[in-house]
Amino acid sequence: MKVSERTKVIKPAVTLAIAAKAQKLREQGVDLVNFSAGEPDFDTPEHIKEAAIQALRKGMTKYTDVRGIEPLREAIVEKYQHDYGLSYTKEEVLVSCGGKHALYNVFQAILDQGDEVIIPSPYWVSYQDMVLLCDAVPRILPTKEENGFRITPAELQAALTPRTRAFILNSPSNPTGAAYDREDLAALSRVLEPHECLIFSDDIYEKIVYDEFSFYSIVTINPKLRERTIIFNSVSKTYAMTGWRIGYAIGLAPVISAAAKIQSQSTSNPTSIAQAAALEALRGPQDKVAEMVREFQKRRDAIVKNLNAMEGIRCFNPQGAFYVFPNIRPLLGKKAKGKKIESACDLAEFLLEEAQVAAVPGEDFGSAENIRFTYATSLKEVEKGCERIEAAIKKLE
Repeated sequence: MKVSERTKVIKPAVTLAIAAKAQKLREQGVDLVNFSAGEPDFDTPEHIKEAAIQALRKGMTKYTDVRGIEPLREAIVEKYQHDYGLSYTKEEVLVSCGGKHALYNVFQAILDQGDEVIIPSPYWVSYQDMVLLCDAVPRILPTKEENGFRITPAELQAALTPRTRAFILNSPSNPTGAAYDREDLAALSRVLEPHECLIFSDDIYEKIVYDEFSFYSIVTINPKLRERTIIFNSVSKTYAMTGWRIGYAIGLAPVISAAAKIQSQSTSNPTSIAQAAALEALRGPQDKVAEMVREFQKRRDAIVKNLNAMEGIRCFNPQGAFYVFPNIRPLLGKKAKGKKIESACDLAEFLLEEAQVAAVPGEDFGSAENIRFTYATSLKEVEKGCERIEAAIKKLE
């Protein structure tokens, strides 16, 4: 059976594959510490679930507007006005089946063959493959750990070309947790201002920040970029709603309209009752978000401290999200039971087999010297996982 050429240039989502493998091991009775799944371990807050139940009881089980129900789009507009002083209309909002779907729709709407997209590395695993699916060209821009995994204005300036169609800004970042402060964004915006490329601002972890770090939208920092910036967000991480699959894009109306056309011919509207839940998430009480973030910070502090105490591991302290991306270069070349650890992928496999700890190797994030652990699990599990990792790497020769 012949398949399309485009399917041959992309990879399956490694994070989902490892999460599935971890789940299977748990079902088999393996006492596994799962540091692979990029989703909060908290349950969706009760008032949000109740909104979905009430929507069901009221018969909200039919098709909705392809772009999303009007009250939800209005709530998204209200959120950005309240949080960042940004004025949009509901016509500038597209609600999709998760943040990933929103990104995919917009990529499909704006990219043509040969267009280039600048992707800072380390990057979220799906960016590159989404670009390839558009017959466009991902231009990977490596960052340095000594710069906090943030690109510098000079690096961005050197990467921009007449073929650059879009630049992706993910802050806080998956997988590093690095975030850009006000001064960082101002400096990058000055580089971007004279260029014609679009800016894709992936803000999915905007509310999950630590140590009194303040999140800013690049559009608030430089309003001149408003007409060239598409903001992507979702309710998945902030409200522990990953399985509800509601995300959105907000920005320039012609781009949003084009992306809505793409969506109309693929999924049609997002799930009706999930939209009702998302509406309550945005307009309802926000106290549970703060509770989750406080707990995430405790876990971050614990995992960073423990990893940095291990020989052969150096761990950057993230400003946000719920991942750490430690450097494991000193461990490469060592052996375990006669088998050489030649890559981050080898180390992830070793930890799964030897320590019963699931993690995601850095190669698919654009780094061969790092491995990603998520601390979206209990503090007890974080401590247990770290103990197992330390015991395992001590066995390396």
